Amino acid sequence: MRRLAAVLAVIVLSAISQAQNSKPTLADAQEFMKNAEARLSELSVKGNRAGWVQENFITDDTEAISADANDEISAATTELVEQAKRFDGLKMPPDLARKFLLLRLSLTAPTPKDPVLRKEMTKIAASLDADYGKGKYCKASGECLDISSVETKMAESRDPQELLDLWKGWHTIGPPMRDRFARFVELSNQGAREMGFKDTGALWRSGYDMPPDAFSADLERLWNQVRPLYLSLHTYVRAQLVKKYGPNVVPPDGPIPADLLGNIWAQDWTHIFPILGLPENSRGYDLTELLKEKNLDAKGMVKYGEGFFTSMGFAPLPKTFWERSLFTKPADRDVVCHASAWDIDNQDDLRIKMCILVRDEDFITVHHELGHNFYQRAYKSQPFLFENGANDGFHEAIGDSIALAVTPEYLKKVGLLDKVPPPEADIPLLLQQALDRVAFLPFGLLIDQWRWKVFSGEIKPADYNKAWWELRKKYQGVAPPVERTEADFDPGAKYHVAANVPYTRYFLAHILEFQFYRAMCKAAGYTGPLNRCTFYGSKEAGAQFNKMLEMGQSKPWPDALEAGTGERQIDGSAIIEYFAPLQKWLDEQNKGQKVGW
Repeated sequence: MRRLAAVLAVIVLSAISQAQNSKPTLADAQEFMKNAEARLSELSVKGNRAGWVQENFITDDTEAISADANDEISAATTELVEQAKRFDGLKMPPDLARKFLLLRLSLTAPTPKDPVLRKEMTKIAASLDADYGKGKYCKASGECLDISSVETKMAESRDPQELLDLWKGWHTIGPPMRDRFARFVELSNQGAREMGFKDTGALWRSGYDMPPDAFSADLERLWNQVRPLYLSLHTYVRAQLVKKYGPNVVPPDGPIPADLLGNIWAQDWTHIFPILGLPENSRGYDLTELLKEKNLDAKGMVKYGEGFFTSMGFAPLPKTFWERSLFTKPADRDVVCHASAWDIDNQDDLRIKMCILVRDEDFITVHHELGHNFYQRAYKSQPFLFENGANDGFHEAIGDSIALAVTPEYLKKVGLLDKVPPPEADIPLLLQQALDRVAFLPFGLLIDQWRWKVFSGEIKPADYNKAWWELRKKYQGVAPPVERTEADFDPGAKYHVAANVPYTRYFLAHILEFQFYRAMCKAAGYTGPLNRCTFYGSKEAGAQFNKMLEMGQSKPWPDALEAGTGERQIDGSAIIEYFAPLQKWLDEQNKGQKVGW
């Protein structure tokens, strides 16, 4: 019996050894991926539903539910990434190989394999997101302002003391996040290293169909293309702010104080247009007033956005979109008001979540968010891992390219404007747009420059705030309005840092949107000055656009870019062409001024 048992043991051990050493086949890989996509698709729907409820009904319970759902997704993805390693080195068709790559890159917050650490990290992530959503600036009088109220007051006030108070008040939400954020970085890096990446930043940069270092270099190439345009704008704006507030408040040859640019983060300068020295109503119309004259409500604003897409041949949004979206801030509860687009079931349950105000910037934002929704629906027939933008910059650029076509010509076509202003009104219009699109570019770049250095350890927790303001000065030429220390955590006052949303996508989007826009203008047969083009109503532009959208992430992004534009490289020449008349005008106004800081 002992001899028989020994023989059986040898046979069993041999079988186990052979099974462990047997090389997986292509059929094994295909079966693994089929099951993985089915599992992740099911979990993503559960996560989307939990996230929707958590952001629309912020309570301790919904935070816990959302954290649990995200924990389950993170656990499954981490497990699948680990299991997928057995297929390393196996020769696969390009589509299958791409799915294995995208599986590895699918977590923006890679979690450790240890379930205790993983749960700790997902709980921290939910708490940071909720802290931002609940954030308020409470004045000494007892009045408390949420982010929508702070943004509105920052946009309208011209009182430097009030602006400073608002700026300081909102930034008080950051310090309580600091220690948890540092711990989140530690845990996320551990997860990234367990997946084979140097750190979380390297993982993020690997999602662009090129090596991480090559991607970083490409960002610098793009920034250097557009930097002269930004410098022209910065120089002009600074000179006008000196006239408004005096050289004691605004240094004539230094960085601009961050509280004076009409936006809590100084990322969008459109609200200071009225104090920039151009005659009142010089752009020929006030879009906010036009919208109010129509007695529009929030849903009516969204109807205009939908109408642009349907005019290009896209199907209308589903009935459930209108029933399930959040268009206005509820009076009875806190919600995360940061505008976002949702695809709950990866098919047709499309929604937006916005606290819409009847104003020009929200009209533009509506077009942007619907761009996400129409993109999501265009690629819904793709396999789960291809249901995404060609790269994350594409997703952000889609709606923005439509918003660029919200020109006076378009406003006249849809009955918002009686007549198109003459050509001399182009400079005010372009300046208004530059205060949004061009002013944003360095901010869009620096957020992740900071985070990548945090993830790599180049920026230590003891220097978080110092490094933040060094980068803001380097790229933006803005400075804090009051002295800041490491008792502050100013990055936490920005939603995308608190919510762990990668930000380079927005920089890329602000380049790509002009590239997409120029291509659609050509497809529509337009031949005039680029800034005057609208392709509203062009089925030809819509058909070309849709070729790119329906590809999702199934091919490397240069293939998708080529389908939509005929070009294979992200290129800043379109934004330079669009703003060329303005840059010429700015440079004339800036004669004798110091450029830069």
